[in-house]
Formats: sequence, C-alpha cells, structure tokens
Amino acid sequence: MLTLAGIALLVALSYPLLRRARGLSPARGPALAVAAILAVGTGDTVWGMFQPHPIVAAQDHGPALTPAPKDAASNWAHYGNTPGASRFVALDQINRDTVRDLQVAWTYRTGDIADSPTGNGAEDQLTPLQVGDRVFVCTPHNNVIALEAATGKELWKTEINAKQKKWMRCRGLAYFDAAQTIEAPSVPGSTPVVPVVVAAGAACERRILMNSIQAELIALDADTGAFCADFGTNGRVDLKQGIGKGADAGEYSLTSAPTLAGTTVVVGGRVADNVSTDMPGGVVRGYDVITGELRWAFDPGNPDDKSAPAPGETYVRSTPNVWAPMSYDPSSNTVFMPVGSAAIDLFSVKHTALDRKYGATMLAVDATTGQEKWVYQTVHNDLWDYDIPMQPTFVDFPMPDGSTTPALIFGTKGGQIFVLDRQTGKPLTQVEERPVKAGKIPDQVYSPTQPFSVGMPTIGAADLTEADMWGATPFDQLVCRIKFKSMRYDGLFTPPGKDPSLNLPGSLGGMNWGGLSLDPNGQYLFVNDMRIGLEVQLIDQPAGGKRSDGGEAANVTTATPLVGTPYAINAKLRFVSPLDIPCQAPPFGTLTAVDLKTRQIAWQVPVGTVQDTGPMGIKMRLPIPVGMPTIGGTLATQGGLVFIAATQDYYLRAYHSGTGEELWKARLPVGSQGTPISYTVPATGKQYVIVSAGGARNSPDRGDYVVAYALP
Repeated sequence: MLTLAGIALLVALSYPLLRRARGLSPARGPALAVAAILAVGTGDTVWGMFQPHPIVAAQDHGPALTPAPKDAASNWAHYGNTPGASRFVALDQINRDTVRDLQVAWTYRTGDIADSPTGNGAEDQLTPLQVGDRVFVCTPHNNVIALEAATGKELWKTEINAKQKKWMRCRGLAYFDAAQTIEAPSVPGSTPVVPVVVAAGAACERRILMNSIQAELIALDADTGAFCADFGTNGRVDLKQGIGKGADAGEYSLTSAPTLAGTTVVVGGRVADNVSTDMPGGVVRGYDVITGELRWAFDPGNPDDKSAPAPGETYVRSTPNVWAPMSYDPSSNTVFMPVGSAAIDLFSVKHTALDRKYGATMLAVDATTGQEKWVYQTVHNDLWDYDIPMQPTFVDFPMPDGSTTPALIFGTKGGQIFVLDRQTGKPLTQVEERPVKAGKIPDQVYSPTQPFSVGMPTIGAADLTEADMWGATPFDQLVCRIKFKSMRYDGLFTPPGKDPSLNLPGSLGGMNWGGLSLDPNGQYLFVNDMRIGLEVQLIDQPAGGKRSDGGEAANVTTATPLVGTPYAINAKLRFVSPLDIPCQAPPFGTLTAVDLKTRQIAWQVPVGTVQDTGPMGIKMRLPIPVGMPTIGGTLATQGGLVFIAATQDYYLRAYHSGTGEELWKARLPVGSQGTPISYTVPATGKQYVIVSAGGARNSPDRGDYVVAYALP
C-alpha cells in the first residue's frame, strides 16, 4: 500500500504540469489537496510503524495496587525467587510513578564472554541470586562470583572454567543456609524432611550449589567461595556416575539450576535431542545438601528402583529427561518436575511403554524418598520436541465458587497453559482430547488425540493460513506463500514425515525455560513467548552421514543421521523468508497478561523491536516494534510493573502490569537472555533491579555484563 501511495503521490503532484502541457488550467488546488491527503496518510502510516500496537488491548487498568507489606521478604534466594517460582517481589519503592527515574546504579563485568550467537556454544542466560547484602552470579563456563548487592563490588570469585563441545550456559544457582529453620510439611501424609546439621560458624554453613555443564554438582562456601570439603569429593559430586557413554561427549550436561527441596538437592540433566536412539538416560537424582550422598534416583525406565546402578551398569538409557528447572512445595515436601521426551523426538518407534508414560509430563515426586506421587501428560507420544520447558509456578487458583485451590501453572512449547491441582495432578481448568492426524512413517505410533488446554488461553499457536504469510517486500511474501503451500501443515500437531512439513510453534516454543511470573495480589499471570516456525523433513539415511554433535542450532541444511533409525533430518530450517524474516505475520514475540479470575487474556503487546537486528544479519537501526522472539523470563513487582530484557534488541523494559503500556526502558550494552531480579539492601532499604547481559540470540555482539538499576 505504501508503494501504491507513493506512486499516487507522484501522479497527484505531476497532474498540474500535465494539464498545463495540454493547455488546460493546472487545477493545482484539487491536485495539491489529494497530494496532501496522500502525504499525511503515508506519514501517519510510517509513524505508526514505530508505535507498539496491542494485540489485545486492556479494557481497564487492572486490579488496584496494594501497598507492599512491611515485612516483605527482601531476598531472592531461589531461582524463581520462591520455591514455587513466582518471580514476584513484594516491593514497591520502584513503581509506576517512580520507574521513569531509574538509572544505572552499578555495572560488573564477569570476564567470561559468551561466544555463541547461534546458541550452540557458550551463552549467558543467568538469573542471579541475592541473599542479604550479596548477589551471586554464575557464568557460561560455571565460574561463580559473589558481589556486594549495593555497589557491585566483587567479594570473591571461584573459577571453574568448565567446558564441553556444545551448549555451555549456567542459568542459575541454589542457596542453602543450615542456620535457617527448615519448614516442616503441613499436608497430611507428607514425609518429613531429613534433618541435617552444620556447626554454627563452621565452613559452608551457608553454601552455594551449582550444576556444571561437565556434569558435576558443586558446593561452595557462600561467605568465601571455597569448595565445601564435606560435600562429595572436596566440594564436587560426579553426576556422570551411572550415566554411561555419551556423558563425556556433550550428550549429557546440566544447564538449569539445581533445586533445593528441604535438605535434598535435586538435579536432572539435558540429553541432546535427535542424535541417536542410544543416549544417556533421563534419571533425576536427590542428594544430601551437606554430604552430597545420593538419597534417591528416579529413573523413568525403572521407577521402582531408587538406588544407584551396580558397578558396570547404567541407568536405563534414552529415557525422558528433566532438563528444565523444577519447583518445590515445602507444605507437602514435593518436587515438581517438567519432563521432556525420550530420544529421538522425531522417531518414536523404539520408545517403551514407560517412555510413553513419562514423556512430556509434569511429574510430582516425594523430595525425601523419590517416590512418584502423580504424573500428568501434556503431549501423547511426543514427535515434535514439545516437552515441558519450564518450572511450574504455584498459585492459590481462584475457583468459580469463590474458593481457591493450591495449584501449579506452566506453559508448553506448543503455546498451551495448564493448571493442575498440586495435590492430585488433576486439571483445574478444562482440557479436551481432540483428534489429530496421523503420519505415514512405518511402525510409528501415532496418538489419535492430543490434549488441548481450552480452559486457559492459547498463546501464539493459532493455526496458520496462506493469508497469514507476510514479508518485508511483496517478493518476500510471495516466496513465503509458495513455501507455505508446498509444505504439509495440519496445525499444532502436524506429524513429521518424509515430505516437508511445517511445525509451528517450533521446538524453541511457544514458551520456554524463562518461565512465568505472577502477581498474586491482582491474580495476573505474565507470559512471554516466541513465534518462529520450523520446516521439518525426514529422508532415508545416507551412507557415511556425519553424526550430530549434540548441538541444537537451526538451519541444519545437510542430512544429519538419526542414529539407530532409518532416517536423517534433511532440513531443520526456520520458517523464514529469503531476507531471514519469519514468514508469518508479526508479532514474533509477545508479553501477555492472563487474568486468572476470568481465565482470559487481559492484555497482550508485542515486545522487542528490530533496532538491533535485521535481514541477512544487517542491523536495521529502526525501533519498529514488531515483537521479537523472547529467550529469558519476566519479573513482576508489587509496584505494578513487569520487567523483561529477553528480546533481540538491547533493552531492559518495564511495563504497566494492568495495561501492558511500556513505562520505561534502558539501553543495555548488548542484548540479554537473562531474567531480571529485584531486591532491597538491608542496610539502606534501597530497591534494585539487576539483569545480566551477555548477548542476544542471532546477534554478533557479545558481553559479560551484570547491570543494576535503582532510583537516584
């Protein structure tokens, strides 16, 4: 339309000259009037390109704000702030009125620069911890640093310098203080928490725990950074024990924070996708927080045996794994595990009955014994890598009769939001089993139905049509339309096959490991997502094909064998135009508020601009708010704000939690894939918001920054 309007504007301006050349009166007035209308319309359209337009506009200003309680906790001592992952702080010094005055309070550089714009190597994806006057951070190579919370001054630094071939990151840490009273379970029938003792004032009375990408569980003295001599072997527990081959080849590693469950440290592990049918198993293990001794192992291939394998044996291989963070409920002494799928995602012929039971589920396990309490499945026989990618968030869920039920909420890569009763695992909102189409791979097991969480909004997973194809130019759109029409597409659960098919959302989501944040006062849930489709095709496996290295970069254009199957991946391409822009219409990433009382979207806005990205890797330098894919999480506050930095442009933003209006943003040195946190310093009561910035996905700009903001 802009092209046509430009041509029409030239015609209107030329019209008086053409009339005068024919000896007619110029008719300048009407011509200039038409030109003026076209110019204003064009200018208004161009101006509008730089204004964020809500996808779902807020109907009001949301729930009224309540003052922060005087005894509000000031520590961010867990990965999601609370054991139930609220990502909410009951602090309101920084609020809707004062946020415009936020400024940089301090900046710290870790010295460990992430080096992978593709996501295959080292990336910064940190959520820091804060306890008292200290902030704790970890780097992509598992170096751990303690900073003074008010100034960013380095207090200690322990260099691990862990490395592997692919997929290096440290998303977070865990903290344990032996001097603090352990909450006893209150739900009837719950097992007690195992007591532990550390002498007052002894080394490692307070300790930091970290999962290493080299498959170690590490304990450090939170006061000094020294390794805890009483934990494992000089502060380290080897998590490769019982895993078997592949543990040293980058096929098994740990990227999410460990979960502190009473006095048990629970760890899962990432198993590389789509490499081979013979891969490390997805065992989840619980260790004594003081000694590092194994308390239990939950092996999805042998769930009744809680002990370690005998010498020379391994946990059952290729089982569903828990790579994402977990949550813990002290009231019932239960760990909630988001479970992925068994190897290989695209080919499930060799999956066992237990693989099919535990794949793509939320699993509740007793934190003391490792015994299964319940399991709930969100995808049957997952062929799409639609595992549950995030820790669940706890909420007292409002019911129609005015009561509340202790619940957990989580999102999926398929754009679904599920709400389950924490005690039973039963859905609290409507879930329908809907028929889906089967594929044509011989001997493949196809589920005739899939669960759809219709009682909650679906985010970014509406079925595409040809009319949804988009492009920066008409030619761009033309190519996208041709690509769309040339692929098989049956909606969310389009099964992979030997013909090209479209998978949307792709294996990144939808929603991913950044998780959800919650305003428990207003009963608003905040969701960020990404919308990038994937082109998938299986071909007959060629002879001599190169085995996958365990990385997960997109745009794999060479045939990569799926070892142990007859097939190779011929294409795992992002569904993008020749200009490397997603083929479907924007937004490509949004921030959404869901009202838990109405179970409807309260507002939804695009988040992120093309300022620091663009076609063919060329930065556009234009803040056009089309909404960009988000990798990272959000922070909600009692001050009525939602913070997010997980976009491809280099900003930390604050949104009005009731309307989605952008109230403030600050330029970061590079992009961020971290989740912001907030806290107050005990000595001054001053509130800070901090975020790590190591570089955004698909951006060549890398960094090692931790940046703190506060009011003047």
